[in-house]
Amino acid sequence: MTRIFGRVVAGFLALVLGMNLAAAEPTHGIAMYGDPSLPPDFVSLPYANPDAPKGGTIVFGETGGFDSLNPYILKGRAPWGIQSHVFETLMARNWDEPFSLYGLLAESIETGPEREWVAFTLRPEAKFSDGSPVTVEDVIWSMETLAEEGQPRYRNAWEKVRSIDQTGERSFRLDFSEPDSELPLIIGLRPILKKADWEGVDFAQSSLRVPTGSGPYTIGAFEPGRYIRFERNPEYWGRDLPINRGLNNFDTIRYDYFVDSGVLFQAFTAGALSVYRESSPARWASEFGFPAVTSGAVVKAEIPHGRPSGMEGFVFNLRRPIFQDWRVRDALLHAFNFEFVNQTLNGGAFPRRASYFANSALAMGEGPAEGRVRELLEPFADSLLPDALEAYALPASDGSPRNRSNMRRAAQLLAGAGWTVQDGVLRDASGAPFAFDILLMNGQDEAVTNVFVDALRQLGIQVGVQLVDQAQYNERRNDYDYDMIINTWNMSLSPGNEQMLYWGSAGVTEPGTRNYMGVASPAAEAMIAHMLETRDEAEFVASVRALDRVLTTGRYVIPFGFPDVSYVAYKADLRHPETLPVYGDWIGWLPEVWWQEPG
Repeated sequence: MTRIFGRVVAGFLALVLGMNLAAAEPTHGIAMYGDPSLPPDFVSLPYANPDAPKGGTIVFGETGGFDSLNPYILKGRAPWGIQSHVFETLMARNWDEPFSLYGLLAESIETGPEREWVAFTLRPEAKFSDGSPVTVEDVIWSMETLAEEGQPRYRNAWEKVRSIDQTGERSFRLDFSEPDSELPLIIGLRPILKKADWEGVDFAQSSLRVPTGSGPYTIGAFEPGRYIRFERNPEYWGRDLPINRGLNNFDTIRYDYFVDSGVLFQAFTAGALSVYRESSPARWASEFGFPAVTSGAVVKAEIPHGRPSGMEGFVFNLRRPIFQDWRVRDALLHAFNFEFVNQTLNGGAFPRRASYFANSALAMGEGPAEGRVRELLEPFADSLLPDALEAYALPASDGSPRNRSNMRRAAQLLAGAGWTVQDGVLRDASGAPFAFDILLMNGQDEAVTNVFVDALRQLGIQVGVQLVDQAQYNERRNDYDYDMIINTWNMSLSPGNEQMLYWGSAGVTEPGTRNYMGVASPAAEAMIAHMLETRDEAEFVASVRALDRVLTTGRYVIPFGFPDVSYVAYKADLRHPETLPVYGDWIGWLPEVWWQEPG
């Protein structure tokens, strides 16, 4: 763990020292700040084994199902593996750096001195799986179609694009309408689809039509609700690129679907699956003594990481009047007995998510806002909660089941907000009861929910739990049709435009964003704007810490704990390089750099 955090700090310092605001010539890569770490002649990613053997099959388990093969639209449920295995982007990430990209479909990238424009040149050898070349026409069509008919995250960034023009047989340029240091990188990560493949097809409609991509795998056999196979394309155009050396080693990647996590775990213990990720340290300690583990046929590994904690917990929907008073939200925060839940369900192993960027240098930290963070927030002091600029910490209990001190404080806060207990029921001045429902997907965190519901009932709050299937859950979440849900926002070391999708006020009414709590904060939007405009790394860090403070002290979520290691069990014939990326067990690592030992 120390080694990973040391690399993160060293990486940030290198970015600051290497900062160069001058216009760049066409280059092999781009970083959010300074220059990318890997030189033009790099051999492979630092966490990949360029000599890894090819072949074999790896089988993952998933809960739920799918009814679409288009992962870029709101309608339908598509296997997430389509995005990572079948389609490609202009640039590819090195997950050992906070935010650096290297050429994939594009052989080079160039930006203006203030990143007011970006230009790409496609590789002449880039091809789709049917052998047809990837063209500038495909790129322009993909970007425009995703912005017009794809998920909202594509439209949000595209609104800052003034124009996109072809400048040569394989080159094109985008000009931007406003400052945004991240936008060239965002454009570099847009998936590129084949225009001709979608002729006569309604892109926005969900279907099981097999699409054509340019990636290392094609979609093989599948049965909705049961499985999908991805087959390695032996003619894959990019197999010898440095960014791909040691990647995409399995001949077949298969995802099997199960009704719930319990059945999935049984399938793994029976040998039907290759890999199992465990989320509970208590189960990791108590339930992984089955014969395959004791015989050595299955390996248990704890993979450290240096990524931010992100946020997971009970989410208040502020679109509901009952949750608009911050004292009510603070009361429910006090009623949630995290220490007891953590000890009971996780053996006390998880640290709590103290903020949205905990476990990283981007976190708001302890104590009052100081220095540049305070300067950024002070113009918004009147719109922030009373303690936003002062020292703030989540309420903590003594770990006992009753949580008496915090429950007393919760009752005081509710009384201050106009809620009093009458005949055992918490009511407002008009006599209306305090009542709401928690929407859960079947099998989702029912144990922690039951503990929370019991505590709330002691306060006189009437709480119902609605269990629905994945399709209903996703539909209601997209439409904000709930009182409270459990949600997770994963965060990176390079937050950017996605933060507006998460916390932008447009999401209060616009469906399909990830502003599930209904945040409408001028301070949050201003911090995001500053984060995107600045080219100074210190200013960037200050703006993220300020945003973290706005969100954390806003009491929009009742935070859970987070694993500072990943628990991964896998068949003994699977291998991975000893060098780990900063992000650990994350995107781009499993199955990308793993392989199966021959024999």
